[in-house]
Amino acid sequence: MRLPTFEQLLAGALATCLLLCGAGARAADETAPNHRPVKAVADQRLDVRTGAGRGVLPLYASLSLADGAVQPDIERAVLVFHGRLRDADVYWRSAQKALAAVPTQASHTLLVVPQFLAERDVAAYGLAPETLRWSLEGWEGGEPALAPAPLSSFDAIDAVLALLADRHRFPHLAQVVIAGHSGGGQVVQRYAVVGQGEAALAAAGVKVRYVVANPSSYLYFSADRPQADGGFRPLAAGTCPAYDQWKYGWNDAPAYAAQLSPRAYEARYVQRDVVMLLGALDVDPQHPALDKSCSGEAQGPYRLARGRSYASYLQLRHPGFKASVHEVPGVGHDGDRMLGSACGLAALFDDPRSEAACR
Repeated sequence: MRLPTFEQLLAGALATCLLLCGAGARAADETAPNHRPVKAVADQRLDVRTGAGRGVLPLYASLSLADGAVQPDIERAVLVFHGRLRDADVYWRSAQKALAAVPTQASHTLLVVPQFLAERDVAAYGLAPETLRWSLEGWEGGEPALAPAPLSSFDAIDAVLALLADRHRFPHLAQVVIAGHSGGGQVVQRYAVVGQGEAALAAAGVKVRYVVANPSSYLYFSADRPQADGGFRPLAAGTCPAYDQWKYGWNDAPAYAAQLSPRAYEARYVQRDVVMLLGALDVDPQHPALDKSCSGEAQGPYRLARGRSYASYLQLRHPGFKASVHEVPGVGHDGDRMLGSACGLAALFDDPRSEAACR
């Protein structure tokens, strides 16, 4: 792969500055290398504990989550997950912007944007040793953290949902929306399959929705993958030996995903409220942030095709099941525009005007 020239990097930086400074924050193309330290670390912390140990998750939130205060006005919580750049600050601004477009929801909605850091981020900012950190992309598939304890990114989501399920703190919470774009879409899609945190919310009478926007890949329930003739079949032996490994399939799935069988997870998944948002212009097979491994390519040539194929796959396996899929016109791989689109606002906030425009 040809590396960008200095002039190209400079032009990209200038363009980014113009977009961010002149038009607000954009969770956009994510074309920058994800091996650089993040530009900002979230300002709040959440304790994550399991039998495997303890760690601290950075996050942004529109209310303090550490003070234990009762929040009787909160009726909806919207979690937004960043992409591969771990740029929670950018997605935080995008989430705020989306909420501002639905002013009737502002006083009743809690926004939360967790941040899955890498070792280089912790080192660059001299963060406390208990700060959770993952490999650069391992968090997308729920892999264990590298330190300070082997906690899955899914364990971290569980911790956020457990906090929201506390009826003392959130007595009137009625809906939780778990949304992610790009790399965040990957972690949300897989959490929608294996996540355990919904149970506590359901027991408290809280509805949960998952919004999966423009991920590079999906978790399949069998070895079948889309074919040129429109069907689904396993790949020929030796074509791509790892294509059905986790996070694309179930081989070598992490311990977190061992609570149920793949068949049981699938049956539960098609009953969950999952909305797929696909950018109608997210069709670049050479996009810098696209998963171009053979396992990724086995799902389709670009994100729009991969999303369409996955919806068709589920419908074929579950006759009568209708996947909730919305293609957002005029938008490519741009998290800010996806979240702020009519379909995005409808999925995040159940905004009636946006729902009508999304149809």
